[in-house]
Amino acid sequence: MNSSLLSWLRALANLQPLGIRSLRLAIALVLIWIGGLKFAPYEADGIVPFVAHSPFMSFFYQHPADYQKYQNKEGELNIHNRQWHEANNTYGFAKGLGVLLIGLGLLLLGNRLHPALGLVGGILVVILSLGTLSFLITTPEAWVPHLGDADYGFPFLSGRGRLVIKDVMMLAGAVVLIADSARQWLSRLQREASH
Repeated sequence: MNSSLLSWLRALANLQPLGIRSLRLAIALVLIWIGGLKFAPYEADGIVPFVAHSPFMSFFYQHPADYQKYQNKEGELNIHNRQWHEANNTYGFAKGLGVLLIGLGLLLLGNRLHPALGLVGGILVVILSLGTLSFLITTPEAWVPHLGDADYGFPFLSGRGRLVIKDVMMLAGAVVLIADSARQWLSRLQREASH
């Protein structure tokens, strides 16, 4: 085997610790950034179809069945629609979700303080990701509607569906972080036991 190829492969294989740290930072960044955006009305408006159709979350809204009449486009200010969303608890729910997402991101970063924080954060991100992926089943807007084109329904994801399916990557990444945090915690416990 070519020695330069072997050297190159060994160097690439040694990137795993950097990859795990990068993955932890990337997921935390996404959670904190998106969590912060949940305080903006446009972002809160955007999640209404998901929440309104969810059997696990629709109770947070006052009028989940009426949302289609009050949808805003990103960047649009329709005062009548905004008032409806305020009465619907759209913004209250979104802010609560934002706090949760920011908290999960901080837990993942807290792995540096103690791996238990990262482990809990990773487990909660798995649960969050599974909840988000359930929108593919519960939200009709996740699929291209039948408006005359031949490509509609499953497997043709709409913009909302494409947004949701990306949580598969977050789910898989969280599993890697869970394993990494558990390994770090075990190592810490073994060091403490040997002293």
